[in-house]
Formats: sequence, C-alpha cells, structure tokens
Amino acid sequence: MMRVHILDDWFDTLRGLPCFDKLKAHDVTVWTDHLEDEDALAARLSEAEALVLFRERTPVSLGLLERLPNLRLISQRGVYPHVDVQACRDQKVLLCSKMPAGAPSYAAAELTWALIMAGMRDLPTQMQSTKAGNWLAGVGKTLRGRRIGLYGYGRIAKTVAGYAKAFGMEVVWWSSGEGRARARHDGEIVADSRQAFFAECDVVSLHVRQKPETRGIITADDFASMAPGALFVNTSRAGLIAPGALLAALNAGRPGKAAIDVFDTEPMTDAADPLLAHPNLMATPHIGFVTEDEFEMQFGDIFDQVVAYAKGEPIHMINPDVWR
Repeated sequence: MMRVHILDDWFDTLRGLPCFDKLKAHDVTVWTDHLEDEDALAARLSEAEALVLFRERTPVSLGLLERLPNLRLISQRGVYPHVDVQACRDQKVLLCSKMPAGAPSYAAAELTWALIMAGMRDLPTQMQSTKAGNWLAGVGKTLRGRRIGLYGYGRIAKTVAGYAKAFGMEVVWWSSGEGRARARHDGEIVADSRQAFFAECDVVSLHVRQKPETRGIITADDFASMAPGALFVNTSRAGLIAPGALLAALNAGRPGKAAIDVFDTEPMTDAADPLLAHPNLMATPHIGFVTEDEFEMQFGDIFDQVVAYAKGEPIHMINPDVWR
C-alpha cells in the first residue's frame, strides 16, 4: 500500500469516477483546494509516497522535492513543463506521464468551437440582456462563408477544422515551417504570410503546445494585423502570447473580441484583473479538458501508473534512470 496524494481536485470530482476504484488498495488523500505557498505545500505532502498531479495546476520544483523525503513517484498525463525533471532525478523521484497519441482531446476541441460560436453571436451579452428583461442586445455574425485561421497543425486544430468546415467556413492554416509543409501536403490552404494570416481571418484560434521555443509566439504585431471585427481564441496556454499583448490589443480594438480558457495565473480569482474584466473578453476557467469523459480517460491512465509502480513494474517513465 502506498500513501497517494492527489492535488487540485477543486470540485472533488475524481472520487466519483469509476477509475478511482483502481486505487482501492492504497491510502489516498484528495486535496480539493490549491496551495501557492511552497512551505505549506511541503508540510501538506510530507507523508506522500506518490503524488498525482492535476494537469499543470501545481508546479513541482527542486525546493519542493527536497522537502518531501518520502516521495517516490509523481504520476500525471501529458506534457510536463511544470515539473523539474532534473530535480526529480536528483531526488530519486520517478516521473511517469503517459503521452497521449492518436486521438485528440475532443473536449478541448469542443470548447474551442463553443467559444467561437459564443463569440461570433455574442452569446454572453445576449443572455445577460435577456435575463435582465432587456431582450435583444446587438447583432451577431454568421459563421458560414467566413474565414477561420488555425495556428498550429496538430490533432486538436484538425478537429476544430472539421467543425468549421461542417459550418461552411473557409479554413486557413499557419504553423511552424514543418507544420505548414504538412498542411500543404494534406491539401490544406496555408496563408501566404504570417501577416496575411492574422489580417485576413475573421476568427483566429491558437493550437500550439507550450515549450520554451513557443513562449510568446503570438506578438503585439500579430494582434495589430487583425481586423477590428475579428475574434481571437486561445484554449491552449496563456504563455504562448507575449506578456501583456492581448490586453493591449483589446484596448486598441484589434482584435475586437477575444475568448480564452487560459490565464498566466491560475486559478484566476481577481475579478478586477484588467484582462479578465475587459468588456471585450469572454473567459472560461481552463475547462478545455474538464468533462467527466476526459477525466475518466486521463485519470484512468494516471492511476494505472500508480498501480504499476506499486507492483514494481512502472510504465510511461520519463526519467527511467531513477528506476534503474
């Protein structure tokens, strides 16, 4: 039996999922709040032997690991920019993280499409006006016949492209040089230039994995190229946008609206935050992956990693040298 601690399950969802039964042989503690203070977090996790991470909600640093003498395993799923892998090696903590292949995150793609539809029809304003007894509040835009630009040629973006085509939109792509080459090979339309991509699309949706080389990849110049009536959507990561660039762009009116699911600081609980409070911003609280179906799939994999480690047969090892 291992002492397993699960972080950041804010709505106490996991205990109600079928996959949670995989941990029945272990002593499991589920934390439903979030701690920023590293000292408090270290005290909370002092007895933990296995740590389950809820996506990227809590960073794992050398300073934290040095104060967790009992920790042997970190189990999560997907990319791990929030985990100091070298520190895990130094502290002899095994990191296991299944890297999903094949199927995209349909939950993230569906939320992206929901934000696009809500933004183009200005649904938050219309709903608020109706609830207030004021009836109609402005006029929206039809999707059919308009152009959507998808930045990043990956699985989620391709799924969103399928939705867009079903709604009669023209799909235009931009990506890395390698991504643009794959798009052309697949017979897709690639913008003539980066500037044309941002300038000529009614909707621009960002679908890029955040890595050191992609931080700040969307710049103030990109936003300045967008039309005043355009919509910018980001359900990927906030760090892909240059610091302060989106707020400045909305203040300048290019683009006219933005819809985002990600913030530089999460959870974002400051209602007075200038970006969150901006009248031309629609925002959701990083729920791209937050569905019962997605949780069952993701945490089923994560719990399998805990069970495999406990059996002495770890899987999906990121730093296997620790195990050897």
